[in-house]
Amino acid sequence: MANPNILQMGPYPEWDQSPLDAAFTMHRYYDAADQAALLAEVGPRILGIATRGELGATRAVIEACPNLEVIAVYGVGFDAVDIEACREKGIRVTNTPDVLTKDVADFGVAMMLGLARGIVPGQAWVEEGKWASTGMLDLTRRVWGGKVGILGLGRIGFEVGRRLAGFDMDIAYSDVAAKDYAPDWTFMPDAKALAAHSDYLFVTLAASAATRHIVNADVIEAVGPEGMIINISRASNIDEDALIAALQNGKLGRAALDVFDGEPNIDKRFLDLPNVMLQPHQASGTVETRKDMGKLMRDNLAAHFAGQDLLTPVV
Repeated sequence: MANPNILQMGPYPEWDQSPLDAAFTMHRYYDAADQAALLAEVGPRILGIATRGELGATRAVIEACPNLEVIAVYGVGFDAVDIEACREKGIRVTNTPDVLTKDVADFGVAMMLGLARGIVPGQAWVEEGKWASTGMLDLTRRVWGGKVGILGLGRIGFEVGRRLAGFDMDIAYSDVAAKDYAPDWTFMPDAKALAAHSDYLFVTLAASAATRHIVNADVIEAVGPEGMIINISRASNIDEDALIAALQNGKLGRAALDVFDGEPNIDKRFLDLPNVMLQPHQASGTVETRKDMGKLMRDNLAAHFAGQDLLTPVV
């Protein structure tokens, strides 16, 4: 039996690409000089799409593959996949949750610590000789014992809270309902109230049409001129224009960001701000996690074509 034809939306590391090529007939959409021509040629043969969280699959791509059965997302976020089109056409969708949860939580905490304690400016201060010529760096801000708000207490948000409990922090969270797995943390249903409570506001909720710009100007300004927002979710959860304005005019103290609108081509206004930490969407970027993500994505594809239950279904 011939290997199923898979449309590949973006590149993967070699440790994923080789087993994909061995198990499936891969068509590299991202590498095609004429992507429309590629879809016209192979679209009717495509049974699966392998994509990444930020690339997804648009309705146009889905409709160009009339026999499509399954979309496997390499990543936990699936907001870039047209889920409505998939439901209409009975197409299954999978993602790779859990395997990246703890690395993303680690990275969010690292960004909070790095920005609050001036780790990056401190290294530059030493490298540029200012320690010897000028003296000590300006004082930074304490983390331990502070108030933290977690907007979205799913897998990643919960792991962030577990880590921050070790810093003796006052932990509150907001979600659609209180969580019985966090009995010692304060539930606050309103995002603005959570922001006003927080010295450090972590944005960890899944992205959807309902959460777009949930962190709006009011929420941002409620965090205040001494507060920090840390985003390790999706850029669409924050109104980026409002965030930049608040960072510029001092209504928000600082922001640590791993995700951006239009990434990797981020808004150039960020580059002129002294009170931000900017990271290249690398919160899950460890060798171990990326290998686990790739394996789970391949295992979902293999399970589907073997007629077995999907390991991590979304739709």
